Amino acid sequence: GILIERVAYKPLRNSPRLSALITAIGVSFLLENVFFKKFGQNPRPFPQFINPTPISIGPLQISRITLITVLVSILLMILLDFFVKRSKPGKAMRAVSEDQGAAQLMGINVNSTISLTFAIGSALGAIGGILYSVAYPLIDPFMGVMPGLKAFVAAVLGGIGIIPGAMLGGFIMGIAESLTKGYISSQLADAVVFGILIIVLSLKPSGLLGKNIKEKV
Repeated sequence: GILIERVAYKPLRNSPRLSALITAIGVSFLLENVFFKKFGQNPRPFPQFINPTPISIGPLQISRITLITVLVSILLMILLDFFVKRSKPGKAMRAVSEDQGAAQLMGINVNSTISLTFAIGSALGAIGGILYSVAYPLIDPFMGVMPGLKAFVAAVLGGIGIIPGAMLGGFIMGIAESLTKGYISSQLADAVVFGILIIVLSLKPSGLLGKNIKEKV
């Protein structure tokens, strides 16, 4: 994550935000095709280190993998939210995200802060990839395309830059997708998820937990 930031993102810090988004897409394509070239397109089994036997909770049955995924996700979101809001490095991250110039004048090392942000993001992405691979134990270089897109949609749905909002958006998308697959059609699941995003952004462009900020000219 730190290497990618130094090579692909650092030269674009003063560029429009669209440039960073395009770079992110380009980096993802590059990594996917590098691993495709090295390992091929055939899916490979992922080792199962979690017992898939369902757990009974009253009248309900839930798989161990699903339960562990939910608990780990909640724990990580709580820790991340606490880190960003309460710790000194987390406050530095928030300051840099608001205004890099002002943060630097206050004595914050902008380069180190941004590198730390990418390192944390990469670590969380790796944990998410492991949990996803345990749930769907056939892996290939392109397996992260749709989950990555849905993660971005969840962040936008909840409100960009708001950690609880991203989690709320993820839960809403997951519930909507599961209900659509169970009661309507699995082929319409993705359409329903993206339809919810369109409706929410039409009514509240800043996301469910986002705040509309008015800038005076």
